[in-house]
Amino acid sequence: MKVVVQRCKEARVTVGEETVGEIDEGLMLLVGVTHEDTENDAKYLAGKIAGLRIFEDEAGKMNHSVSETGGSILSVSQFTLYGDCRKGRRPNFMAAAAPAEAERLYDYFNRELETLGLKVETGVFGAMMDVSLINWGPVTLILDSKG
Repeated sequence: MKVVVQRCKEARVTVGEETVGEIDEGLMLLVGVTHEDTENDAKYLAGKIAGLRIFEDEAGKMNHSVSETGGSILSVSQFTLYGDCRKGRRPNFMAAAAPAEAERLYDYFNRELETLGLKVETGVFGAMMDVSLINWGPVTLILDSKG
């Protein structure tokens, strides 16, 4: 499982003309699931993200987590994180999990974040979405449950 984590001042996801998820300060997450991912991968990454110290303290050092700052999460499914561009010019998405299993693990991941006390907004799994954010810093990290 891969997650692109972006510290943000605000983020929003729309489907058509409807805003389906929106947060102020917090983390914007792009979440990809591959074939061998399990609930353990989702649980591991949820815990890692909840405790990731990427918000600044009074001295300007990254010492606080989203849990400590009271920030929110905007989680958006993104199978293209498993796009393979090594051959040709069109990405191959064979490494992405089948939609039903990816949606199950994506939902599980979001529930785990909520279990850890975080407010979680989401996009719509499988929909064509427009995502906007103000990346704060900018701070962008890529987490992978496989190391």
